[in-house]
Amino acid sequence: MTGNHRNNTITRRRALAVTGGTVAAGGLAVAGYQTAFADETTTAEATATASASATSSGDACMTLMSSVTEGPYYLDGALVRKDITEGKSGVPLTLRLTVVDATDGCTPVPGAAVEIWHCDAWGYYSGYTTANPGGSAPAENEDGSTANDKTYLRGYQVANANGVVKFETIFPGWYTPRTCHIHVKVHTGGEKEDDTYEGGKVNYTGQFFFDDEIAQQIFTLEPYAQHSGSYTTLDNDMVYDGGGASSGLLTLKPVKKADPSRGYKGFLTLGVDPDAENTGEGSGGGGEGGTPPTGTPPSDAPSASASAAS
Repeated sequence: MTGNHRNNTITRRRALAVTGGTVAAGGLAVAGYQTAFADETTTAEATATASASATSSGDACMTLMSSVTEGPYYLDGALVRKDITEGKSGVPLTLRLTVVDATDGCTPVPGAAVEIWHCDAWGYYSGYTTANPGGSAPAENEDGSTANDKTYLRGYQVANANGVVKFETIFPGWYTPRTCHIHVKVHTGGEKEDDTYEGGKVNYTGQFFFDDEIAQQIFTLEPYAQHSGSYTTLDNDMVYDGGGASSGLLTLKPVKKADPSRGYKGFLTLGVDPDAENTGEGSGGGGEGGTPPTGTPPSDAPSASASAAS
C-alpha cells in the first residue's frame, strides 16, 4: 500500500522557498554529494561547490523533507557518537548526511543534531528485543556481541559548519510488515550533555529508505540470510510514498564494486525548517503507529523469554 504522506501545511516563507524546488533539486544533489563526502575532497572545494550551486538556483533549491511517524521503537537518551554498531554483525554502512534550511536558500544548519536508530540484521531493535520481527529469525544477540540492550544502533551526531554529520553503522535488516529503513530526527537548539543531547526541539522526523535491488542482494549475505520470511519492497511499504530523495531515499555507493559485503556509503541532503517543531506523530501505520507488535510469535520464531535472555 502506498500513499502520499506529505504535510500540506505550508507557511508563506516555506511556500516561497519550495516554489520551483523540483526543477533545481538536481543542483542541490550535486552540492549535497560534494559536501556530504567532504572527507573525499577538500573542505574548500566542497564549500565552493555548495555555494555556487545554491547561488545558481536562487533562494529555492529543494522542497522540505516529508515528515513521517517516528514509529514504536524510539528511545530517549541516545548517545552522541559516530559509531553506533556496538559489535552488531552486518554489512558496513557509512552515512553522510547534510542538514540544510529549505526555507532559506538551503544554507547549512551547523549545530543541528541528527539522531538515527534502526534494527539489527534480523529485525530486532535495542530495547525491544522481545518484539517478533516476523518470519524465522535468530534470537537477538546470537552473534555473541555484548551490545547494550538499550543503546545499540542508536546515536546522535552534531552537524559541522557545513551542516554535515557522519555515522558508522550496519545495513539494517527488516521486520514485518516494513521495508528496510532507518529512523531519523533532526533537533536544533539543544546541546550535548553527559554524552547525549538535551533540550531544544525536533524540527523533522522521518525515515531513510534503500533501493530494493541493493537491499535484497544484501539480505542473501550472512547474517541477514538467517532471517527467513517475506521482505516488503518499497512499492508495498506503508510509509514510503515514492517521492525519492525528498521522501528519504538514500543514494548508495558501494565501497567495492561487485562485492556488496564490503559495505556501502549512503548520502542524503535533509531539507528542514529550523523554525518548525515536529511531534513525531507523522503519518503511516500498520506496526509503526505507536505500540510495538504484540501477540504470539510463530512456532519457528524465538520466544520472548529466549530473546530477553540472550
